[in-house]
Amino acid sequence: MPGRMLVFFLAATSIWCLLAEMYGLCDMRTFTLFILIPATLALYGLAVLDRLRGDQHLWRAVILGTLAGLTGAVVYDIFRLPFVFSNAWGLEVLVPQMPLFKVIPRFGALILGEPVEQPSYSLAAHVLGWVYHFSNGATFGVMFAALIGEASRRYGGGWLWAVLMAVGIEICLLLSPYATFFNIPLNARFVTVTLLAHLVFGVGMGLYLAWHAKQWRFEGAPAAAQLR
Repeated sequence: MPGRMLVFFLAATSIWCLLAEMYGLCDMRTFTLFILIPATLALYGLAVLDRLRGDQHLWRAVILGTLAGLTGAVVYDIFRLPFVFSNAWGLEVLVPQMPLFKVIPRFGALILGEPVEQPSYSLAAHVLGWVYHFSNGATFGVMFAALIGEASRRYGGGWLWAVLMAVGIEICLLLSPYATFFNIPLNARFVTVTLLAHLVFGVGMGLYLAWHAKQWRFEGAPAAAQLR
């Protein structure tokens, strides 16, 4: 249990980076340099150390969680693409045009210590924004693995819990200053689409973790070994 709590805490620093900025506790640049990067290095350093000298359960959970979270983030963005490019792709009759990727370069600008609103954003802001975006996806997967012990069978394969976690994250963001901070109209359409997108993220993350946790086992270990 202490190991799982430590992994969860270290992984959570990614989303805490944004929350600290929005609530005026610490700017993202400072948080990234002095908390997020060291915590991330510690997380994966512990995982590598466990692979080399431990029983590899922590390594397994961190790697599976990371890949599951990245998978969830990819399907999440694929789901959002038709909305982002609705007019360009001639889909306006089916889905509305929505600037769902609007926040990405703003993440990068905040990490660079630049104003959140700019007429245009640098390549560095775009790149850092996407890196941060996928960092959140990866660490949500690690947090999920730490919470339920790698999608144990007794949790229905884990994917339903992953959906609940993903939707819960979105609800928390909607209740936070997120929309106001990034000047996003908080209307029924936005809430519906983003909730559906997070549901897709949860399904992708949960199914990946449930499937691969069954494939990666240790001799003499339970089918769903947990962090200790």
